[in-house]
Amino acid sequence: MNIEHHDLVHEFPEQREKIHHLKMENAHFAKLFDAYHVVTKEVERLEGEGVPVSDEALANQKKERMQLKDQLYAMMIA
Repeated sequence: MNIEHHDLVHEFPEQREKIHHLKMENAHFAKLFDAYHVVTKEVERLEGEGVPVSDEALANQKKERMQLKDQLYAMMIA
């Protein structure tokens, strides 16, 4: 199974410099950034390794990832 990688710079390459700046200067952004990547790694691990997990649990993790991404994006464009 081919798993699409969802790191934030991959998702928003045009925001690379802004992401770096916010990670260095904004503690809240950095915390959300780290949380986003933890959830992303877990989702990719579950999908990639075929780990038995309920559809609901996986969907909840994907929702959490989306909510974090939305918050991070809002901070990037502010």
